[in-house]
Amino acid sequence: MIRPNPSGDRPIIAPSAFIDPTAIICGKIIIEEEAFIGPYAVIRADETKPEGGMDPIIIGARSNVQDGVVIHSKDGGAVTIGKQVSIAHRSIVHGPCTVEDECFIGFNSVLFNCTVGARSVIRHNSVVEACEIPAGFHVPSATSIHNDDDVAKIVQITPDEATFSESVVSANRWLAEGYKRIANEL
Repeated sequence: MIRPNPSGDRPIIAPSAFIDPTAIICGKIIIEEEAFIGPYAVIRADETKPEGGMDPIIIGARSNVQDGVVIHSKDGGAVTIGKQVSIAHRSIVHGPCTVEDECFIGFNSVLFNCTVGARSVIRHNSVVEACEIPAGFHVPSATSIHNDDDVAKIVQITPDEATFSESVVSANRWLAEGYKRIANEL
């Protein structure tokens, strides 16, 4: 369901993006080319800043927002998801938040009030808030990060261990193209 928010803002969706019919896309949202929004995802930009207005939620080109993901923002703050980002099943991204290009956010992870640097991997069941994750950083599964001091304590892995996210982006680009192609057949 694609709909306006109470302020009258409507989503702007690139024609090459695929939005599953069960997803809810509400308000001041920009979804760029070849993005994939999976079943039961909710992307909602409807809260306003105390002084009025709101920043958009942006889903970058070739990114995928998988089944059951929720993206929202407190007090109209910006949420920016970069290009070729994978946000896995049932994750929550709550703004203000920035996820830079080519990141992977694992199943059931929660991001709030943070910046995740380009090519970083947040593995499954992790919580990341009130901090900045450097570019190319790897957060192990089930890690809780609540400030920059917590980030500094995480031991990093080799680049070979972080290649998983590239295959997820590729698979979901293929799905976006395939679902767009068969949309009129259903």
